[in-house]
Amino acid sequence: MCGNPHKSAGALGEIMHNAAMTKYPPGTDDLGALRRRARQSWLVFSAVALALLVAGFLLAGAYGRSQALADLAGQSRIDASLKASLLRAVIERQRALPLVLADDTAIREALVSPNPQSLGPINRKLESLATSAEAAVVYLIGRDGVAVAASNWREPTSFVGNDYAFRDYFRLAMRDGKGEHFAMGTVSRRPGLYISRRVDGPGGPLGVIVAKLEFDGVEADWRVSNKPTYVTDRRGIVLITSLPSWRFMTTKPIPDERLAEIRESLQFGDAPLLPLPFHQIEARPDGSSTLEALLPGDGTEAFLRIETLVPSTNWRLEQLSPLKAVLAAGAREMRLIMLAALVPLLAFAAFLLRRRQAIAIRSATERLARNELEEKVEERTRDLRMARDRLETEIADHRQTAEKLQAVQQDLVQANRLAILGQIAAGVAHEINQPVATIRAYADNARVLLDRGQSATAAENMGSIAELTERVGAITDELRRFARKGHFAAEPTAMKDVVEGAFLLLRSRFAGRMDAISIELPPHGLKALGNRIRLEQVLINLLQNALEAIGDRDGATIRVRCEETARGIALTVADNGPGIPAAIRDELFTPFNTSKEEGLGLGLAISKEIVSDYGGTIEVDSGPSGTTFTVHLKKA
Repeated sequence: MCGNPHKSAGALGEIMHNAAMTKYPPGTDDLGALRRRARQSWLVFSAVALALLVAGFLLAGAYGRSQALADLAGQSRIDASLKASLLRAVIERQRALPLVLADDTAIREALVSPNPQSLGPINRKLESLATSAEAAVVYLIGRDGVAVAASNWREPTSFVGNDYAFRDYFRLAMRDGKGEHFAMGTVSRRPGLYISRRVDGPGGPLGVIVAKLEFDGVEADWRVSNKPTYVTDRRGIVLITSLPSWRFMTTKPIPDERLAEIRESLQFGDAPLLPLPFHQIEARPDGSSTLEALLPGDGTEAFLRIETLVPSTNWRLEQLSPLKAVLAAGAREMRLIMLAALVPLLAFAAFLLRRRQAIAIRSATERLARNELEEKVEERTRDLRMARDRLETEIADHRQTAEKLQAVQQDLVQANRLAILGQIAAGVAHEINQPVATIRAYADNARVLLDRGQSATAAENMGSIAELTERVGAITDELRRFARKGHFAAEPTAMKDVVEGAFLLLRSRFAGRMDAISIELPPHGLKALGNRIRLEQVLINLLQNALEAIGDRDGATIRVRCEETARGIALTVADNGPGIPAAIRDELFTPFNTSKEEGLGLGLAISKEIVSDYGGTIEVDSGPSGTTFTVHLKKA
């Protein structure tokens, strides 16, 4: 079995399979053919990727525009329906005014006997009602068609006295009881909706009450939306619009005979009733349409037209929504989505192609090098065996060296301890010599006293001899314990015992200068994690350095303090000597670094090593006013 797939996809896969099946490695020509085919594959891949990107760009743009157009149509229908509902609400509010006034007793009486006394209150009443109801004008017309009272009776353009018998809203109201008619005002020259109601009396119709509604506020609200909106009647004539220049234009052609009748009625004054500047592009299945419209001052622009009926009227509301920005945004968004989806796919395909080619070329290259590699395997194996033997020898040597180093470190610590003992030996001899001489004197006296029969006094001498021997024994026990060699494990150690033991050993050597040491003994319950002998060695080294630093200076002092801190236990040794020279301060804890002519420079290095063994640290602060060593230990 070759261990490689027999079904290869494409020429590159066939080459890779054949290379795997070849008994002998292919030559340089085969590698060159692989690389040429790889370049050809990349050219084909680039062409396909470019074609996919172009096609995706075009299709995504078209789909994005169609989706944006559909979304815009839905939103525009909602906007148009809302505008139609608001327009209906405005009209319904004004329809109630003529209905109520038609049943008013004072208006009927004024129509039965029109005279200045009865019409004056009617004028003022209509004026007040027009203001509160936000109607353009409210006026009362007699049975003959002449206005007898109006809300604008004070103005120069008052309707009082004008004949409105020719108006459709008057004729419809007299015939059917009510009427609505949108027209241009003959006096005010302002368009509006005339809502009329017949006023009936016991003997028949007395007249008509009319309320005129103008839509300036509605049109102003429509203009804010920046979407041209207009309302047409059943003939297609624009009545209400957010673009004043479009008023009384038409959305569809009007026959000439019908056009002549409209102009003769003066419903729209002398308006030419020209077609709107539209050019329809496409009619959509949902009833909307796309068109191009010529806006005043803005030029031609594409719009989506939505139509909806205005409830309770025979009007139709149409809204134009700009298309250019919406379609561009929809196409741009969809193209970005397409790129976000297609580019990673193309990148993944490129990765797979590159990986496949790399595998094929690497396989061919590896086979070229296989024979050479096999020839070198045995030689390198021998070299590795030799290297392994050398490494094992070095590891054994390193292990022995580490053991020797550890032994040397222990010997150094012991040597430091013995050096301290040697330094204090003379003082200890002097310290022991005095009790021994006193013991001899007490023994001679005791013999004399016994000869004299003074046994009580001799017993007292014997007690004094016992006390002096205990003192000598304490000194020799401390020396013997301090000189003991070995590794000391960490254990709870009373810091008070450490300070007292170190002070006892040093007192004999520095008997004349011990008064300069001020010791604040820690409480007996304060214990650190360590070993008494090794901690005494650290404290003795620090005290010796401090005593040698102060020398015989007047006012020299050494302060020893041990206290509990947030970090554990801090043992401080501070002197007011001249300080440590800057030249050796940075390498203070380096072995054999010393400023003493006879010193070895091992005391502080060994002290730091001892403290580190128990997880502590040593800090030093030195200056012209003295030096302070602080030993931080873990609390037990």
